[in-house]
Amino acid sequence: MRVAPLTDDHTFLFADLAGFTALTEAHGDEHAADLAESFAECVRGLLAKASADEVKTIGDAIMIRADEARTAVPLAIKIVEEVQRRGDFPGVRVGMHTGPAVEREGDWFGATVNIAARVAGAAGGGEVLLTRTTRERAGAPAGVEFERHGETRLRNVSEPVVLYGAIRQGSKRGKLSIDPVCRMVVADGHGAGRLRFRDAEYVFCSLECAHAFAADPERYRGTDQSAVARPDPTHRRSTPL
Repeated sequence: MRVAPLTDDHTFLFADLAGFTALTEAHGDEHAADLAESFAECVRGLLAKASADEVKTIGDAIMIRADEARTAVPLAIKIVEEVQRRGDFPGVRVGMHTGPAVEREGDWFGATVNIAARVAGAAGGGEVLLTRTTRERAGAPAGVEFERHGETRLRNVSEPVVLYGAIRQGSKRGKLSIDPVCRMVVADGHGAGRLRFRDAEYVFCSLECAHAFAADPERYRGTDQSAVARPDPTHRRSTPL
């Protein structure tokens, strides 16, 4: 077995679909598997221009290694934008970290990889999160703004980690409607129906989800159906280190 030495300056990204478990339950295993495959194919088409490589897929998640944080951050934003533009996926979330790692037979191991995965788990739908290390290594990528999120405790990481959000320059986090049953993003004007329950309006991707909600609204009414971010071109913001 070939063993590569511990080396510096790798940036690892984990991208996955927020709410994938709910989608699987609502639409079935076959549909969920097809969606995960389509998501991975969508991401693969963006890697070459960012000098990034697919490491592996893990269920609905894809692990990526990039040569430079400077190109990895715009790639992460592009992944979120491309998936949301298609409108037939749940919200995508991306987490990133930069540092040394060990490569063995095409896979990568080490604390850097583990932290990147934990950061992805801390992200919400439509969100790109990165550590302070990645923020510092990235410098000032063209067209990117950063927002400091403060210290966060990550599972199995002993010390708090400072996280930043990355967004397209000139935009801010807005809201998209998501189906409360399957967590699918519902693009404006493309919903199969709407229902009001206790002064809240819910939007559905399909009649099946609308029927499921109508049959047991208490099960789903606590779901935040506007939890997926989208850019607002009217807002401009930049945040220093």
